[in-house]
Amino acid sequence: MRIELIRHGQTALQAERRYQGATDAPLSPEGKRMLRRAERCPDRVYVTPLLRTRQTAEILFPEAEQTVIPDLREMNFGDFEGRNYIEMAHDPDYRAWVDGMCRGRCPGGEDYQEFSARVCDAFAALLDHNAARGEDSLVIVAHGGTQMAVMERFAAEKRDYWSWQLPCGQGYLLETDWPADRRLHVAGRVDYTEG
Repeated sequence: MRIELIRHGQTALQAERRYQGATDAPLSPEGKRMLRRAERCPDRVYVTPLLRTRQTAEILFPEAEQTVIPDLREMNFGDFEGRNYIEMAHDPDYRAWVDGMCRGRCPGGEDYQEFSARVCDAFAALLDHNAARGEDSLVIVAHGGTQMAVMERFAAEKRDYWSWQLPCGQGYLLETDWPADRRLHVAGRVDYTEG
């Protein structure tokens, strides 16, 4: 099976380095301009419920049917949503979270373990379903956190969560013999940004 796992385009919150997680932020005008249409269009693209993934998929694959996979959505940063690290520099809850390598619970949100388990379970179920149907190609437009959690858990090359981070509009081209081999092999990267 061949998989493209793509991070959505840029939002205004991202440009301001604000946590957006569960916030349903749309692509910014600049974020839309930065994306380019893909050369080939699959019949179906899997997206999350958040607008930024659906808008990205519309730009990259305008003829594709979109199927929403709710549990592939980004981490819920709770009280940190809409704020940036400068604004929270003296917030004790934020400092404790950062000092804990961002693995603990965000007040009012998720912790890393819950987020990663949710995303990886949804990803595995999606691949199981497509493999059972004999599908050999899959395109997913999701979030940076989604990419990193999936790659940390399933990539054949073992690396830290943060090392899998890619810029907006970019993704991994993956190959797998799922479900016989539940590992993802990086065949390359895709870049749907202009220039």
